[in-house]
Amino acid sequence: MSFLLHFIEISLYFCVQQHDFKTVALKGKKEIVDLSSSLSEIWRVLSESERESIRKDARFVNYRKNEMIYFEDEYPKDLMCLLKGKVKIFKSGIGGRSQIIRMIRPIQYFGYRAYFANEPYVTAASAFESSTVCLISMEIIEDILRKNGDLAMFFIQQLSIDLGIADQRVVNLTQKHIRGRLAESLLFLKESYGLEEDGATLNIYLAREDLANLSNMTTSNAIRTLSGFVDERVIAMDGRKIKIIDEDKLRKISRMG
Repeated sequence: MSFLLHFIEISLYFCVQQHDFKTVALKGKKEIVDLSSSLSEIWRVLSESERESIRKDARFVNYRKNEMIYFEDEYPKDLMCLLKGKVKIFKSGIGGRSQIIRMIRPIQYFGYRAYFANEPYVTAASAFESSTVCLISMEIIEDILRKNGDLAMFFIQQLSIDLGIADQRVVNLTQKHIRGRLAESLLFLKESYGLEEDGATLNIYLAREDLANLSNMTTSNAIRTLSGFVDERVIAMDGRKIKIIDEDKLRKISRMG
């Protein structure tokens, strides 16, 4: 049995060395991460030498729920890709209130805009739940970008998409009334994280405060508005679970503002 285990370990070692895998320690256990899958969107446009540079540098970090990933005013050093979990990007406001700017889902990249702008972070990021993040030095990414037009185009597209989403959310959060803002946030969460197996329950459980911060309103207003949606049978609630009962009506509320 010990010989068999040793043979398996050796086989795995050579598999890791010869392919797009990396052995990492996650939650105290060694696991093999397939970089070609975890970083698929950029991996397919890289040359073998570029992949090797990333393979050598890639680091994997586990974050506990509510643990900070980066802080405002820190200078960015790494490209970040969320592998597991959920991450919120937010900005502290007046009186200690926070505004959630974006919610990150698995296999999304973040943390790089400030590096390209040559400025410190203007937001902060924390793990909304237990999460695993892949970190790659931005110096390595920048070096590859100077030679790889396909990778440069990927980041241009990502930044353009993020800018479009940000523009739309600014309009929604400043021009819509409370009901419209909250309806828009619920639809935003549905599009970002999807639904559970029942096809109706949001696949993310937000505290009322987080939902308020996402919708640019006070927690008390969020609670009252949610209760109104329940009374109108637009949604149903069970603790932090939110089930969308009438999506058409929710979209109408969001659209009408």
